[in-house]
Amino acid sequence: MVSLHGLWNRRQSTKFNGTAYIVQRAAEAVYSPQGQQEIREMVAYYMHNAGIIREGLIEKGFTVFGGENAPYIWLQCPSGLDSWSFFDLLLDRCHIVGTPGVGFGSEGEGYFRLTAFNSHEKTEEAIRRINNCF
Repeated sequence: MVSLHGLWNRRQSTKFNGTAYIVQRAAEAVYSPQGQQEIREMVAYYMHNAGIIREGLIEKGFTVFGGENAPYIWLQCPSGLDSWSFFDLLLDRCHIVGTPGVGFGSEGEGYFRLTAFNSHEKTEEAIRRINNCF
C-alpha cells in the first residue's frame, strides 16, 4: 500500500522545489536590451532622488556622506545628538522616518541614514520638511 501523504509530499516537493517559472522568465528579461534600459532608467530615477536629498541637506548645513554612487545618504546627527534622539526628533517634528546609524553597529552612532527609494514628489516633500524643521 502507498501512503497518500507520501505521494502528495513528493508531488509538492517536485512541483515547488525551485524557482518558479514566472520568476525565471522575469530574471531572464533583465538581460534583454529592454530590461537593461529599464534598469538604467530606474537607477537614474532613484539617484536623482539621492541628489535631491544630498543637496537639500548640504544646503541646510548638514555633514553628508553618500548619495553619489548609491541611493543611501548618511548624515551626521546635529548638535551632538545620538542617532536614536535624532530619529525621534525627525519623527516628532518633521514626520520623517530614517534609520538610526547605531542600528548598523556601534560605529554608526551619531549618524543617520536616509534612502532615496521613493517618488520624486515625496522625496522633495521630505527635504522641505527637514529644512523647515532646522
